[in-house]
Parts: sequence; structure tokens; C-alpha cells
Amino acid sequence: MLRSLLFRLLAWRYGLDFSRPDAANATYINHLLNQLERSQKVGRAVLLAMDGVYDSQGRLDRDATHFLISNRSVLEAAKRYPDRFLGGVSINPQRSDAVDELERCIEAGAALVKILPNAQHFDPAEKRYEPFYRALARHRVPLLSHIGYEFSLIGKDQSAGDLRKLELALEAGVRVIGAHGCSQGLFFPEPYFKVFLEYTRRYPHFYADTSALTLPNRVRMLALLRRYPELHERLIFGTDYPLPVLSYPSVGRGYWKVVAATTAFDRQALVLETLGIAYNDFSLLLKE
Repeated sequence: MLRSLLFRLLAWRYGLDFSRPDAANATYINHLLNQLERSQKVGRAVLLAMDGVYDSQGRLDRDATHFLISNRSVLEAAKRYPDRFLGGVSINPQRSDAVDELERCIEAGAALVKILPNAQHFDPAEKRYEPFYRALARHRVPLLSHIGYEFSLIGKDQSAGDLRKLELALEAGVRVIGAHGCSQGLFFPEPYFKVFLEYTRRYPHFYADTSALTLPNRVRMLALLRRYPELHERLIFGTDYPLPVLSYPSVGRGYWKVVAATTAFDRQALVLETLGIAYNDFSLLLKE
């Protein structure tokens, strides 16, 4: 994974030396702080952890885990910079202590739980995860789930990114955020859009975020969102940082203003605004 083109580009862009992990982590955090300090649109960001793969006994499978960011690390960063960061922990419900880990993270100040089923090798629709979802609902902690195909990390079962697999969590009362505008991520086909519409009608606690929607494989969802303004009240602002935010969707609609933005956060906000797509701050979910 460290040898992949994507990671090499990110290392070059942000000056990360992966042979010195502590220094790379500090550089990454400092760059993000700088972006937030310069942004005119965004003041705080949710840092996302990334849990690993777990075997049938609920134990961490290190050989199958290619990318791991501990909950402790994001919670410590959020505590160190409370005016800039919120802690978005990651808990694979396959782990044997999933509910206990959730309780620990909530006590430590977690703002949401992030899952990426494609890379974490679990099916979010399995009934055995219902106690975990009920615990999330009881604590009113939002669940942010990747939707669609996963290309940045190593995805094993791409069907795990099917939006419909989150219905079990929604039925349990969880406030669910479908990442990437519920886009499938395969360029123009958007088979989940009708499900997106259905879920906003059926579940007042269902949302989607705007992350990664300027990338070519997901940009069609921006066109659909322009045509359905009734969905905007369910949109939560997101960027998919550190992946790039591209300006081209705003061609003919204030493109040069978007290009002039000096931070990824401002660029994302301006793309949405030039397209007439309204959105909410994540703090909306913290107030409910």
C-alpha cells in the first residue's frame, strides 16, 4: 500500500516521510491545522480513525489489516486541539469488544463512529451487529459509513458498500450518514440514488455527506443533487481530506473563484455553493 501511486502522491504533496511515522503524523496534523486556520468557511474538522479487519473470533487480523489509525490517536489529537478537531472513532462491529470499545470512546469524547465495510471485511447488514447499532442509537452517536466502491484503500468485498446494507442500523434508530453523497463511485451509474431518496422519506435520522463528490468517479451525484433540492437539508459538509478537491464542476458558474480558494475546505464549499447545493454543518447532528 505504501508503494501505491496514491500514497506516493500524498506523501509528495504533504511532505510525509513514511519511514519516520511519528514525524509524518506530526507533519500531517500541522498541515491540517494550517488549512483550518486559513479557511474562511470551516473552523473545525472531524478526524477519522480507521479500525482493522477482525477474524471470526473477533480478534484483530493483522495480516489482513492494511491501514490502521487508532481511536486513541484521534481522541488525543481532538483533546490537544479542541477548537480545531472532533474525534471520529472507528469501530468494526466484528470485534469481540465492539460495544465496550464504543462505551470507552464515548466516555473519551467521540463525536461519531466511522466504518468502511469494504476494507474492514464485514457485512453491515448482518443481524449479529444489531446490539452494536442499538448501543449507537442509545447514545445518539452518528454512524458515518462509506458508500459505494472503495479505491483509496484495499477493498475486498465491494458489495459491502451497498447503501441498502445500512437499513438494519437505520431500523435500530441510528443516525446514519452515508458518505460520498451515497454515490456508487463508478462514474455515471448511480443505482443508490433511488434508495437515497427513499431513505430520506422513511428515516428522519438519515443523512449523506458531500465528501469526494468533485472526484470524476462520483461527480454525477453533484448533478443529481442540483436537481433535487429537497435533499439538501440532509446533506452534511465533508471533503474526504486529504484527497484533492477539484474545481472543474464549477466551470461556467464561478470557476475562477473556486480555483482561487487557498484551502481544500473553502474549495469544496465554493463548488457546492456555485452549483446551488445547500448543506449543513456536522454540528447539526450534535445538537439533536
